[in-house]
Amino acid sequence: MNSRGRKKQKDRQTTVKMLALVSQFGISMLVPTFLCFFLGMYLDRFFGTSFLIVIFFFIGALAGFRNVYILAKRSMETPKDHENEK
Repeated sequence: MNSRGRKKQKDRQTTVKMLALVSQFGISMLVPTFLCFFLGMYLDRFFGTSFLIVIFFFIGALAGFRNVYILAKRSMETPKDHENEK
């Protein structure tokens, strides 16, 4: 394989890794938001209230932002950062 082929291969691998990371960001944000939203909706029906859905939605959104922050922080670390932790 020539150097051009290796570069193309490496570019594809980088592209796939970035797409996976973006997908992981979306999943990390949406799952807690929707889970808390539906939990708030269920509790509102159970207790006969109408404000828990909003509270739980914001709790889920905050948890999602926290997940994305941690994921972004980990993705920016280099292997040398892991060696320093030990």
